[in-house]
Amino acid sequence: MTTIAQILVAAGAGARFKGDKPKQYANLAGKSVLRRSLDNLKEAFPTTRAFVIVHADGDPYLAEQISGFDGTIITVPGGKTRTQSVRAGMATLEDLAPDLVFIHDAARPFVAAKVAEELLSTLQNVQAVAPILPVIDAVKQFDETLGDDLQRGKMRRIQTPQGFRYNDIWPIFQSLEADAQFADDIAVAKFAGLSIGTVDGDEKTFKITYPEDLEKAIRMLGKKNYIATGTGFDVHRTEPGDSLWLCGIEIAAGFSLKGHSDADVGLHALTDAIYGALAEGDIGDHFPPADPKWKGVESHVFLSHAKSLVKKRGGTLQHIDITLICEQPKIKPHRENMRRRVSEILGLSENRVSIKATTTEMLGFTGRGEGIAAQATATVSMPAYD
Repeated sequence: MTTIAQILVAAGAGARFKGDKPKQYANLAGKSVLRRSLDNLKEAFPTTRAFVIVHADGDPYLAEQISGFDGTIITVPGGKTRTQSVRAGMATLEDLAPDLVFIHDAARPFVAAKVAEELLSTLQNVQAVAPILPVIDAVKQFDETLGDDLQRGKMRRIQTPQGFRYNDIWPIFQSLEADAQFADDIAVAKFAGLSIGTVDGDEKTFKITYPEDLEKAIRMLGKKNYIATGTGFDVHRTEPGDSLWLCGIEIAAGFSLKGHSDADVGLHALTDAIYGALAEGDIGDHFPPADPKWKGVESHVFLSHAKSLVKKRGGTLQHIDITLICEQPKIKPHRENMRRRVSEILGLSENRVSIKATTTEMLGFTGRGEGIAAQATATVSMPAYD
């Protein structure tokens, strides 16, 4: 029986993804990208005896992703380059000595069964194989300006998994210089003169590189989004002072607002509204007022945290609406600056940020100038997988 091992390359930092964690750990409809890659690889290669994950040393996310996985998972500290990481993974396979090894990008969560079958079949006649796709768009050289056309008919896009006969490829990796760098692993086989085959790739096996790629992957899974709406309400009493903070803007009002943080009642209400849309409690759950480290902190810290939870859950903030309730200060002169500041904090277009004000016609504590209230609504688009 043919023994097959897999090296899942998950050592990259994913700088272009710009997430709060590497892209392989991004939430893809209830599972991480890495876990979906593992699951799909196992399904595509049912005869696999070993899974090898190559990851950066000190990876804090990996253990959770492989917990309960009913396969053999060997974790290997990766190197500074892909080639170094793959070589480290190859070394762990010496005792197993598999017939074949497949190397796959952890950021490619979809593997077509048909492609896997053709890779296995092709390796009966060659020493290495890779899935390829044609280049459809026009291709030009580029060095700050567009240059000459390139012959796209002679170009191919290369995907993973790439397959190799282990006894042929491992000695090559062993012989490489320590600082050797190759764009992918089939390039190592070509460098050594191994026989190389190709099979038709699959557009679904794309690599998640940018945030919009994750959204595409969610759509491919058939996970429709639902709209969640959260509301928030907050009050802060007035106290002697020269200025106060409202919606991220300091206003010289001749008085201040009392609070453990900077008492920005507008941002507090908005933060709670976002937590509400996520069913994540309220601002006091995440930033307890009894904790001295939050004393005097600027409220954009709280709002940024709420924003990060939206992204972590795979959601998108669509629109926010804040109503400030007070007699003083007058909000209209500051409203556009407030909208601009909230837009900056949330990374949201200004035309999706509504800020307005009202009074209570001199009634109640706001009418007497004893405090300022704010209410907010946040609309969030969430993946419908939970």
